[in-house]
Amino acid sequence: MLHYIKGNITMKFNGGVVAECGGLGYEIHTPDNSALYLKEAGEEVLIFTEMIVREDDVSLYGFADRESLELFRRLRTVNGVGAKAALAILSVMPLPELKKAIILEDVAVLTRANGVGKKIAQRVVLELKEKIDDIALGSSISAAEAVSLQQDERGEAVEAMMELGYSRSEAADLIAAVGEDGLSTEEYIRKALRGAAR
Repeated sequence: MLHYIKGNITMKFNGGVVAECGGLGYEIHTPDNSALYLKEAGEEVLIFTEMIVREDDVSLYGFADRESLELFRRLRTVNGVGAKAALAILSVMPLPELKKAIILEDVAVLTRANGVGKKIAQRVVLELKEKIDDIALGSSISAAEAVSLQQDERGEAVEAMMELGYSRSEAADLIAAVGEDGLSTEEYIRKALRGAAR
């Protein structure tokens, strides 16, 4: 099993890079937003890898950091999420924002991943939100996102905005932008929609 490859980037292709190590060129699939794409040809890199062996295929998946590799592995434990779907989910946004989306149960964000439908996104949230414990909600999630976790009128307004088609993070931002306190749920929604229309 390959834990990592330290070598030089020799070329990039749609969906990955080729890294040369010891005279061998390893074709490595990476997330679309990976920092590995920013490397110049000939530049030395350290790529954390996962080798997946199937009956008809052997593929290498690579990541610029251990944390991304670990989330890739966790995603693959979810029923219905294979390597390609896990890579697509990791390609949607930077890792910290992706973790927040899972914790905040923002299914709409996950469905942006190619080949990931609502049912699979819901399963990812259900199975992983309690396992992503290395983000401190108090310090790493913005005030707007924290609003969406509240059970008061603001929290209810966020849920109602989601019913109107907004993602959780979008709804939380709009409700947080309403600077007044002590409003009813309906008033928060009305003012948030007014702000969204500007």
